[in-house]
Amino acid sequence: MTPLTRRTLLARSASAALVARAGPAAAAAPPAGRETPGIYRYRIGTFELTALYDGIWYRPITDKFIRNAPFHEVEGALADAFMPADKLATPFTTLVVNTGNKLVLIDTGTGGQIASSAGVLRDNLVAAAIDPKAIDLIVISHFHPDHINGIKDKDNGLVFPNAEIAVPDAEWNFWMDDANLNAAPPELKLAFRNQRRIFADIAKNVTRFEPGTDVAPGIATLAAPGHTPGHAVFAIHSGDKSLLVLGDTAQHPAVFARHPDWQAAFDIDGDAAVATRKKLFDRAAADRMLVTGYHFPFPACGHLVKTASGYEHVPVEWQPTL
Repeated sequence: MTPLTRRTLLARSASAALVARAGPAAAAAPPAGRETPGIYRYRIGTFELTALYDGIWYRPITDKFIRNAPFHEVEGALADAFMPADKLATPFTTLVVNTGNKLVLIDTGTGGQIASSAGVLRDNLVAAAIDPKAIDLIVISHFHPDHINGIKDKDNGLVFPNAEIAVPDAEWNFWMDDANLNAAPPELKLAFRNQRRIFADIAKNVTRFEPGTDVAPGIATLAAPGHTPGHAVFAIHSGDKSLLVLGDTAQHPAVFARHPDWQAAFDIDGDAAVATRKKLFDRAAADRMLVTGYHFPFPACGHLVKTASGYEHVPVEWQPTL
């Protein structure tokens, strides 16, 4: 052992100072600037499901955001969810269901036309080795832009050129009605015009379904009105496993699962939206069903637990193998 003397202490201090100065520079690497692809796969019976992240929108809100609650309570709920008081974190997650016979896409993302922080679905399809041309069926829950804009690119070209498109009949009837367009407030007129942009030239290729029917073997449709008049959700069954696809029954669960009575400004019929939310959440909690929500934090699937005042979302654990 080297004797500890004043000379050795000074030598060690000088050496440590050199390492401190040189170390970070030698080890430095430029930041990546991007996250890894947003892909999560899991199974429901024999079906393979792929959750694909399309990004997130930090939606600006005001005191008009919740119709039936004081804004200070809304701000408290956002703070409890570690969100800023004036923005709602709104992630977007689409779902591809491989039934073995068909590739079914449920909702299509923003098409990069909502926020600069969203619109990565096509990149994630490539990363997941899913060719957009291989999608057989697109099933739409409702006609809000973040669910239908991904049908087309910004140049109006079809992103999924070989896919049949199935939409709720009541949703089509509401949004394609000129009388409803003419009576709509200005901000809602924008949504009406967007639906016409998406569907007008492909209307003959769009099929419509009634809730209660199956859009594909193992994928049943359920009426879930309120958020929009024809909003639908989906129950996926394979073997003894099932998944409830909640669409926009609730936006971020840290706000709307914990406060199921709240009526958001973007719900066309607030009372119906609350009734639908409670009905579906009660079912999911009682049956211990796996659920996925379009605006739940990625990978957007988990379970709902009923509490004294609402519900808690318990996310799934990430699994490296299926």
